[in-house]
Formats: sequence, structure tokens, C-alpha cells
Amino acid sequence: MSQTITRADLAEVLYEEVGLSRAESAEFVDDILNEISDALVDGENVKISSFGSFTLRDKKERVGRNPKTGEEVPITPRRVLIFRASHILKEKMNK
Repeated sequence: MSQTITRADLAEVLYEEVGLSRAESAEFVDDILNEISDALVDGENVKISSFGSFTLRDKKERVGRNPKTGEEVPITPRRVLIFRASHILKEKMNK
């Protein structure tokens, strides 16, 4: 039941369902994923209707703790990517 969908899987679906060649399908998938990642790198949020939103959040520096030793360790500031599923996707998942 636990299966990962790869770029090749997405390209294969395009090949079968839309009728693009395998090379065109692979290029199309790469172009879409590159566009999404470029937008995120540029600091933009990405919303895919009926699927979900990718947003960026800046986390401040904070003090963490090593769970084994209890030693305090500084955690550097960083930018994190957050995915929030749309209500439509959530409904499909919970059927």
C-alpha cells in the first residue's frame, strides 16, 4: 500500500492518458516541477487548486536540546517549506 510516485510514473500517465510521446511527457513533468521549485526558491507561495498550497516560513534561531544528553544546542535560523492540503484533497483522502 505504501508506494512512492516518481517523475517517471507521472510522465507515464501523461504518455498513456494525453498521448504525448514519452520524451515529451518526461520533459513536461520536469518543466512543471522546475517551475514550482523556482517559484519557491524565489520566495513565492505556490497554490495548486483542488490539491493544496506550498508556503515558505522563516524560523528564527532557537535553543534545542539533545534528547540523549540534555545538552542545549543552538538551532540556526532557516526557511522551511510547508504543504497544506486543500479541503477537496482532504475529503478524497478520508472517503
